[in-house]
Amino acid sequence: MYLEAFQQQLLPGHAADRSHRLDYASRFERWDDRAGVRRKPRRSYEAGGGPGLGLFFPPELYPVALHPLVAARGETTVHRLLLQRLYDYLAFTTELESVAVIPVAIKISRSRSGLPLPEHMQADAFKIVTDEAWHAQFSDDFARQVAAETGCASQNLAGTPPAFLPRLDELRDRLPAHVRGVESLLFAIVSETLISGILAGIPRDGRLPQSVREVVRDHAEDEGRHHVYFRSMLRHLWSGLTPRERRAIGPLVPSVIYAFLEPDYARAADHLAAAGLSAPESDQVIAESWPSAATQAEVAEAASPLVRYLQEAGVFEDARTHEAFESSGLLDAGPSSRSIVADGAPLLCTPKEFTR
Repeated sequence: MYLEAFQQQLLPGHAADRSHRLDYASRFERWDDRAGVRRKPRRSYEAGGGPGLGLFFPPELYPVALHPLVAARGETTVHRLLLQRLYDYLAFTTELESVAVIPVAIKISRSRSGLPLPEHMQADAFKIVTDEAWHAQFSDDFARQVAAETGCASQNLAGTPPAFLPRLDELRDRLPAHVRGVESLLFAIVSETLISGILAGIPRDGRLPQSVREVVRDHAEDEGRHHVYFRSMLRHLWSGLTPRERRAIGPLVPSVIYAFLEPDYARAADHLAAAGLSAPESDQVIAESWPSAATQAEVAEAASPLVRYLQEAGVFEDARTHEAFESSGLLDAGPSSRSIVADGAPLLCTPKEFTR
């Protein structure tokens, strides 16, 4: 078991047989001076924000909290929902880093990506491991502080896994055996190139407690470097794949994107039930908060930087891959009525046929 885990690669095959790119510009030369784990203090939760009760999370980024059926139950209900949304964000961050990003970065750092990467690119991956472990730890620590100060714990006491995990299991089952495992590298690329933009607005929201804004800002600053790293990783990955592998992987990339951007409907339903809504009311709130056409456009907008990187890497040269992106709506990015953040990162919804 342990020997097998040691030898397992992200991409099957021999790295030496793959096309080798030499281009890589490190953004980690001053990591010792700039990394959050090196220079940021432990953030202590302090209540407060704008007028009234203050907010734990921007309600525009969690639209169920703005629905009339929820608002009718009073300001306290809305604020409790937003507190649970903050817990979800913090838990998602901890699980994303621990389960999805750190294992991938470890494999890259130990020459087990399956790709012929420059040595300094592998060394930088170890710095990402350290960054992400810090993000996971301070998110978990901050959630514990919030619970202690508010007297209201997270409703996910059973530790239900985030929705991206079963989605990735489904995707792995759809991949041919000769590329199975690459979905974890693709998901790391997707999440790390999109999350820095997603986090950008929250630190500037004066309605939130300053300590909440500081925690998100600390995360976002490190993720800016990770964004550049994984953009480069995408180029190395795609150039290293064989034409057969590209044909197998490309049409499934939209599903990887939706695994990250689609909301955790079950978690939202749990929160609405705890707020006293019936199952039919909860279904109505979820359906009306994330209508298909509008949220499909928001998914495309949120994913647009990554779609541009995919195009630069030559991903759309395969006709079936281009068709899959087109049918998923990911090539139709345009301004949307709101920016949404969800599952820890984006809380977006899209028709189910685009995620299967």
